[in-house]
Amino acid sequence: MAGKIREEDIKAVRDAVPIDSVVSEYLQLRNAGGGNLKGLCPFHDEKSPSFQVSPSKGLYHCFGCGEGGDTIAFVMKLEHLSFAETVERLAAQAGITLRYEESGGYTPGHRKGERTRLVEAHQAAAQFYLEQLDGAEAEIGRRFLAERGFDQATARHFEVGYAPAGWDHLVRFLRGRGFTDKELVVSGLAQESRRGSPIDRFRGRLMWPIKDITGEVVGFGARRLREDDQGPKYLNTPETPIFKKSQHLYGINLAKRDIAKSLRVVVVEGYTDVMACHAAGVTTAVATCGTSFGDDHIKVLRRLLMDTSELKGEVIFTFDGDAAGQKAATRAYEDADKFAAQSYIAVAPDGMDPCELRLSQGDSAVRALVDGRVPLVEFALRSKIAGYDLDNAAGRASAFDAAAPLLARFTNQTQRHTWAVELGAMLGYMDERWVTRRVDQFARWERERRQQPDGGRRGGPRQHGGAPGPGGPAGPPGPGTVPAAPRGPRGPRLDLRNPAHQTERELLKLALQFPELVSPAFDAYGEDEFTAAPYAAVRRIIADAGGAESAPAGDYLARVSEAAPDEAARTLIRELAVEPLRTRRPVDELYAGAQLVQVRSRAVARRIAEVNSQLRRLGSHGDPEQVAALQGELWALEQYGRALREQGAAAL
Repeated sequence: MAGKIREEDIKAVRDAVPIDSVVSEYLQLRNAGGGNLKGLCPFHDEKSPSFQVSPSKGLYHCFGCGEGGDTIAFVMKLEHLSFAETVERLAAQAGITLRYEESGGYTPGHRKGERTRLVEAHQAAAQFYLEQLDGAEAEIGRRFLAERGFDQATARHFEVGYAPAGWDHLVRFLRGRGFTDKELVVSGLAQESRRGSPIDRFRGRLMWPIKDITGEVVGFGARRLREDDQGPKYLNTPETPIFKKSQHLYGINLAKRDIAKSLRVVVVEGYTDVMACHAAGVTTAVATCGTSFGDDHIKVLRRLLMDTSELKGEVIFTFDGDAAGQKAATRAYEDADKFAAQSYIAVAPDGMDPCELRLSQGDSAVRALVDGRVPLVEFALRSKIAGYDLDNAAGRASAFDAAAPLLARFTNQTQRHTWAVELGAMLGYMDERWVTRRVDQFARWERERRQQPDGGRRGGPRQHGGAPGPGGPAGPPGPGTVPAAPRGPRGPRLDLRNPAHQTERELLKLALQFPELVSPAFDAYGEDEFTAAPYAAVRRIIADAGGAESAPAGDYLARVSEAAPDEAARTLIRELAVEPLRTRRPVDELYAGAQLVQVRSRAVARRIAEVNSQLRRLGSHGDPEQVAALQGELWALEQYGRALREQGAAAL
């Protein structure tokens, strides 16, 4: 049985690894104000960044799906690791040696989780293959690279290696490093022979290590070199606990920073195409790993591009000019509306891929190929109409009806109409109004088609945790809202168009982030001064944890979180602890006092309305003593309200 990692070492890892440096390995972060950062959430698909990171507090929280926690929780969730594996991984990054509480009967290697062991096996294999490339047997591999224009420095940059042709060279090497036969088979580096013993999966091939976005080796791509090799031209690592080909992009670890900086990514088809692009100066190139470009790849790139409607980047696809390449381009167009970024395609006139183009015409030709990109929608339209006879009216009509559904995918009417006019020009139609109306008709049919599989399940009213704001319940969600079908426990909806909810939320954020600015006045506020039930609950939880005035005692946020009765409440507390305040001015006592006054003033106004309502109901026939008491309370409330307006926080 493995030993437990010592608590002081876990704390050292948390303190040593800044959460923003870890999160930025997976997605682009931008300033969100108040010392916080924001990006597109890696845990759910979204168009606008609702994922926030608070470096000062070591916390993250997504206001869209509710996920949140510290650095360890982030890596555990995203990489599907155990707690121990996550701590081990972060400790390795920070150079911290972990100590384990002894429980007897195990070797140091067995202390580590499965993922950690498999990654270590792959990293050792990558080094082994890299060293083999210098040997005599690997001459055929070095010649392959040289014939494609890659020198030794480029090969080293991509850590290209060679797998010896024998049956078990790698197996014997990794056994010597302490890895078990079971680990080698599970990792995909070896496979069982007919005799039951493991043999190398890759033999006599050129090897490209496939790394995840953080730079850890998780798989390999292997290229056939010899005619007597009866295997496929390219052989990849099979699906393993650490490698899912639909989720990885070759070269992403090298390209990610330039992708985020330039807001451009170039998607190519093979390992040598990635190498050629980078060698030519197109350092944002990536490739899929033996599978078609799909949804998981899109999610990875959107997070790096900060792909929102406000900040548009470019996704450039390069495909071979053959039929298979055109089919891939059409498939890419079908996914284009999943990006807010502009989608383009770059196809060399003679159909060469980037590697062939660079070898034939040099680095500048590769850069020119990318710079000469055309919008993917234009390429798709021209490909669709290419098979029709455009010299007669019937052929043009058929071509239009074949191509128009492509434009029906555009939800943006301006874009749809712009490309409708372009399609009309391609076919010689001069009546732009007729063209746009006809395309709009296809768009309506497309919307109806998309709605049918849901059977109306997405409909129904949205539930809110308090009174709806002036915009009603059908507006766009903001911080504090929760998706209609959340995963796991979530808090009630909160409508931040309601001014009362806005101010109550702001005051609670102050009480959690800057408790010294609102205490002791805040601790005198009652739950009934918060109109949203979730906010009233947070007010009660803060009181149960000792109140805002107890913050200097240390571990304030941890105590508040521990006092929460369920995960929904803890989720809301995390939101409030990291969400930026709604001000660009310095957060000081004056700002905090204004929030205290607004919440109290609204509570007073609500009570005045209640008393007036009671007096009207009692009328002239009410109990004189009760009427007198209510009139006295009304006078006192009105005086207090006037004092709040005139004196501000001094009247609290």
